[in-house]
Amino acid sequence: MVAMVCCIKHKPVKFTIMKKNMGGFDRILRIIVALLVVIAFYMDIVSGVFGIVLLAVAAIFVLTSFVSFCPLYKIFGISSCPVKKEKSQE
Repeated sequence: MVAMVCCIKHKPVKFTIMKKNMGGFDRILRIIVALLVVIAFYMDIVSGVFGIVLLAVAAIFVLTSFVSFCPLYKIFGISSCPVKKEKSQE
């Protein structure tokens, strides 16, 4: 019962929606690199711990490509999305 009271007293956590920060070229390039890593791993070009680490990085590349959001881009303030120009009213 004490835990419930503590949780109720805290302010609600605000979640921000992930805004796209990856452009089309970046997404396609990441998917191609991920495919090359997977092919290299299964052809035994890379193996062992290094191969497993590369597979993990490839999985992250694919995931970030599908959601068009890279957390590292957010941290460093990078965006490869094309800038939308507003139409001027004449």
